[in-house]
Amino acid sequence: MIEKVFRDPVHNYIHVNHPLIYQLINSREFQRLRRIKQLGTSSFTFHGGEHSRFSHCLGAYELARQVTQNFSESYPDIWDSRENLLTMTAALLHDVGHGAYSHTFEGLFHTDHELMTQRIILDPESQVHQILLQVAPDFPEKVASVIDHSYPNPQVVQLISSQIDVDRMDYLLRDSYFTGTHYGEFDLTRILRVMRPIPTGIAFQRNGLHAVEDYIVSRFQMYMQIYFHPATRAMEVLLHKLLERARKIFSEHRDYFAHSSPLLLPFFQEEVSLKDYLALDDGVLTTYFQSWMLSPDRILADLAQRVINRRVFKSILFEKEDEDHLEILRSLVQEVGFDPAYYTAIHRNFDLPYDIYRPAEERFKTQIEIVQKDGSLRELSSLSPLVKALTGTRYGDHRFYFPKEMLGENDLFSFQGKTFQSYIQNDSFIYGEPKL
Repeated sequence: MIEKVFRDPVHNYIHVNHPLIYQLINSREFQRLRRIKQLGTSSFTFHGGEHSRFSHCLGAYELARQVTQNFSESYPDIWDSRENLLTMTAALLHDVGHGAYSHTFEGLFHTDHELMTQRIILDPESQVHQILLQVAPDFPEKVASVIDHSYPNPQVVQLISSQIDVDRMDYLLRDSYFTGTHYGEFDLTRILRVMRPIPTGIAFQRNGLHAVEDYIVSRFQMYMQIYFHPATRAMEVLLHKLLERARKIFSEHRDYFAHSSPLLLPFFQEEVSLKDYLALDDGVLTTYFQSWMLSPDRILADLAQRVINRRVFKSILFEKEDEDHLEILRSLVQEVGFDPAYYTAIHRNFDLPYDIYRPAEERFKTQIEIVQKDGSLRELSSLSPLVKALTGTRYGDHRFYFPKEMLGENDLFSFQGKTFQSYIQNDSFIYGEPKL
């Protein structure tokens, strides 16, 4: 086929020179990703972060294309070039199963985007499956096995899913670009140049150590500054509470939801087919939320308008051992007329920036290996004091969310003679100023 190119703000040009990849891009399941935001609720905090899963998956594919081309040319004795198409295909499709509003929706309705990705790839009725069959009868199964990490070639699996893979490299650069920040920037060109296959997976040459080190730090900063931003999490809380309220009152108001939000009915009834899942996207849910603003249910209507109009909850930090004391704050919230079940929430976000291989753990990580001059391998943190400081430690915080009204100028909301404001600012078991 004549090469197709997609102009991209991160990679300049994305090159498509295999007909299978082009057909997959044009499949209805992949085109749906145009309607799923890559960053979920982060666009309510960083207004430029409106990019889609579609563009991210194209970016991951482009990195896989560059890596496999380099491996085929530079390491033909270690890398089997027959794996090129499988690697590029898995990179392209790795997020095809993401649902509307991504992880917020998953948490409430118990869906899993990796499992849904495998279902799409393996479903005989999907266009993706039918296209993959053109390669070989077992090609869909091979692609699905890369997604679930069971494919026997660790080189392919680690390129798609590891502590430094084409997925992470693209989303760090892409999310940094579109949020207007610089935290996720790193030397991609250098990393791709020093990346190499080894019999047990993927490694990096010793002269690229600092580029890999920079990547780890960039990822850490993106999680702390962007993905864990208090306002982004406040919108996640609001979305969760809104959908939770809708599910709660569904049985008493079936006709209302059948009229206002019909595509959500299978999720409320817990009878979800793949077709039902793929019918939802961010735009569909947003339209439903707008209609719920006129709901006769006061809580549903209020939460819907808060989501649509970005009326974010406020938050405070707290230590896990002091969680029981939050009941005082819930009582204050209830005292002024807010149902604490829907207007308060505990939200925890923690990330492990880097870890060594721990086979005893159920979901262990594949450590990053550095190739020495004599050909031996050294684990990254053993060479980098900076990475060693981040290794094995989870970073994040616990936040308690509540309505902004609790911090009005005339703070009259009191409990046992103390105002809400005085509790969150003066008591030792809660610390930190409320943030947006």
